[in-house]
Amino acid sequence: MKKIGIFYGSTTGTTESVARMIAEKLGVAAADVHDVSKMTAELAGSYEALVLGTSTWGDGELQDDWYDGVKVLKGMNLSDKVIALFGCGDSESYSDTFCDGMGVIYEDLKDSGCRFVGAVPDTGYTYSSSIAVTDGKFVGLAIDEMNESDKTEARVSAWTDLLKADLA
Repeated sequence: MKKIGIFYGSTTGTTESVARMIAEKLGVAAADVHDVSKMTAELAGSYEALVLGTSTWGDGELQDDWYDGVKVLKGMNLSDKVIALFGCGDSESYSDTFCDGMGVIYEDLKDSGCRFVGAVPDTGYTYSSSIAVTDGKFVGLAIDEMNESDKTEARVSAWTDLLKADLA
């Protein structure tokens, strides 16, 4: 399996918890799970595959620490990287910006030459709009711990099983 680094931005701890669950399912060591506020080009560059996670805030904005994280990534040559995204959102209170933060990262990096993996069909989700959806699929794993926490483990398990082939 490729050397995987997981980077998350988490204000309330939810995205961090999901990142750790993903790490466990993928067999990624705790030392390879990082708060994005500590991301450097050298650290991110030491991995073949990056799993990037963010929550969505306000009107569909990134978690604060990701603004600098995206700058680091945009300054790198990502042409040899495989990237998987996951996002945490609230589909009831913020139905019109559900997991938009994940979509912001995707938009910022889609022309970087990296290869995105892990798109998830949007069936089974209740939301009205999301910039993280392209052609009926989320660009990564969408998680709603606020309203659908009972689905999180199954969604993470299915997603990590899907990723394993792309990260082999």
